[in-house]
Amino acid sequence: QVQLVESGGGLVQPGGSLRLSCAASGNIFSIYDMAWYRQAPGKQRDMVARISSSNSPNYADSLKGRFTISRDGAKNTVYLQMTSLKPEDTAVYYCYAIIQFKYSGPTYQYWGQGTQVTVSS
Repeated sequence: QVQLVESGGGLVQPGGSLRLSCAASGNIFSIYDMAWYRQAPGKQRDMVARISSSNSPNYADSLKGRFTISRDGAKNTVYLQMTSLKPEDTAVYYCYAIIQFKYSGPTYQYWGQGTQVTVSS
């Protein structure tokens, strides 16, 4: 019984910045990888950035260093700092996490409901 709740999306002008947050809550024992994905209308969902429990990050090549992922283990929260935003960054951004429940051994993949990011002048 876990929820991933995103926040921080909205409308921003090209060249602007935005910071997304995702907080996990529920019967959590441990969180392994956390990530951000995005999906534009009519397109597939693609990974933006991913970060391990040891804080090792990976990014989509197309982002060219504009985005930074980080996490706060004590708060079960992952962040995405987005800079130099472009219209093509417009999409619904989804939080993702691999979570182990309390009182259970297996891990499961969870998705947030998504937050809209619109880059437009």
